[in-house]
Amino acid sequence: MNTRKKLSDLAKTIRSKNAGTDKITFDIIFRERDTYAMVKRSGTLTRESVCRILNVAPERLTDFVEYDPAYAIKFTILRERPSGSAGDGDIFGAQQYAPFLDVEVDISS
Repeated sequence: MNTRKKLSDLAKTIRSKNAGTDKITFDIIFRERDTYAMVKRSGTLTRESVCRILNVAPERLTDFVEYDPAYAIKFTILRERPSGSAGDGDIFGAQQYAPFLDVEVDISS
């Protein structure tokens, strides 16, 4: 029996977006409280795992919040360079969420 599911199969929304000129914020939002609680319990999304998945140093993760009223896990990273500056390939920060789509969650927890 497969006890793992992709985060994209469990979450209603996985997105990233600009949070000012120097930050990108991420939202992973679930439809049901039970699914949200299961993902939290699994330990799949933590400050450490987010840094690993995004391949960023822990100092760049400015916020990590499990927001129970919205069944959401939200976090913010510092950009490597200001939004819109030379070399910025994603001015709106809207393409940064992709690594989370295939993250596997142990649903047996």
